[in-house]
Amino acid sequence: MSPIGIFDSGYGGLTILRTIRQLMPEYDYLYLGDNARAPYGTRSFEVVYEFTLQAVRRLFHEGCQLVILGCNTASAKALRTIQQHDLPGIDATRRVLGIIRPTAECIGTITHTRHVGIFATSGTIRSNTYNLEIAKIYPDIHVTGIACPMWVSLVENAESHSPGADYFVQQKIDEMFTADPLIDAVILGCTHYPLLLEKINRYIPAGVSVIPQGEYVANSLQDYLHRHTGMEHRLTRNGTLRFLTTEQPDQFNENAAVFLDYPVQATRIIL
Repeated sequence: MSPIGIFDSGYGGLTILRTIRQLMPEYDYLYLGDNARAPYGTRSFEVVYEFTLQAVRRLFHEGCQLVILGCNTASAKALRTIQQHDLPGIDATRRVLGIIRPTAECIGTITHTRHVGIFATSGTIRSNTYNLEIAKIYPDIHVTGIACPMWVSLVENAESHSPGADYFVQQKIDEMFTADPLIDAVILGCTHYPLLLEKINRYIPAGVSVIPQGEYVANSLQDYLHRHTGMEHRLTRNGTLRFLTTEQPDQFNENAAVFLDYPVQATRIIL
């Protein structure tokens, strides 16, 4: 078995897994959630890098040739170091990809005012990664980032549809458009946030595009495999799906079903 590995510190990466499998259901997939040590958003660069590298090594051990960091914080704080420093010593033929670059690449065709907003965790906003990636591709685009740490808690505590969630969603949207009223496209830079999409669309100004990452990451991965046939041929295709978690499996199974809309059975591991 040589599945595509998808890693997240929590449950948000399941939204990435879901859209990738919808587009490419024939491949085998292995999801690893470091739920016992989540969230990563408030942790230091050093800790996020250490935890992410442990997860990548475990997925490699499980046979993954390709690992997707389905976590914006891990992509922002750990991806580059793992790609440049660790992979050559572990196995130069394997690959670790993130989800920020594919999201940045799509934004230029969506915004007309060239003013873009980013909702993300504190760690992702502080890393400035979205600003840097967008500037590399579209130097004319102005980016405003707003940290929304409470949004993750709302999702993971099954409060995304509660009336109380409206306050926190509207508060951050108002903060963003007070900072820059010219924004006409908003990136949901945390994989948890699509579960708040109903409320986000309720309070976002008319005419503003809201961009969940899943579709763009899935399309980017499909394109990557078309261009890298050597990697594509190393991946197995039995349509299987497995889950690993660092927390109690019953808890993971219950919460994961909220993101995937079907039951799962996870295996507990220790990183």
